[in-house]
Amino acid sequence: MIRLVDETIRPHDALDAVASPNAGAAVLFLGVTREFTNGRRTESLDYECYAEMAVAKMSELEAEALQRWPLEGCCIIHRVGHLEIGEASVAIAVSSPHRADAFAAGQWLIDTLKEVVPIWKKENWQDGAAEWVHPGMPPGSTPANNG
Repeated sequence: MIRLVDETIRPHDALDAVASPNAGAAVLFLGVTREFTNGRRTESLDYECYAEMAVAKMSELEAEALQRWPLEGCCIIHRVGHLEIGEASVAIAVSSPHRADAFAAGQWLIDTLKEVVPIWKKENWQDGAAEWVHPGMPPGSTPANNG
């Protein structure tokens, strides 16, 4: 299951999506808005994306994970819009007969998602400054002028 949402992520939705009587393990990862990044206080985050492309890339990741590991289920939910401190921006849930596969798939999914999915994060700092962040974006660029 792949979803982009603009409301609060409910972790149980991700876990319910991967539930299976054949699974001995279900792993849930939540990416949560933290207050400090490299010693700098974050006020909030804003996420933007090219929705059609983001969903397509997340679907490719889901398909690859299902091919690489013996998973019973895979769910990726990413939030867009404005997030306050403590709110989840991403939920990844996988289920598998065995925990090692579930852990490996979950870690690969979040690491790869952050590298290849066109979702951009704007860090709004407490001092009033803001900065767009994405592993593939040059420093100082914005989603509108990147590419």
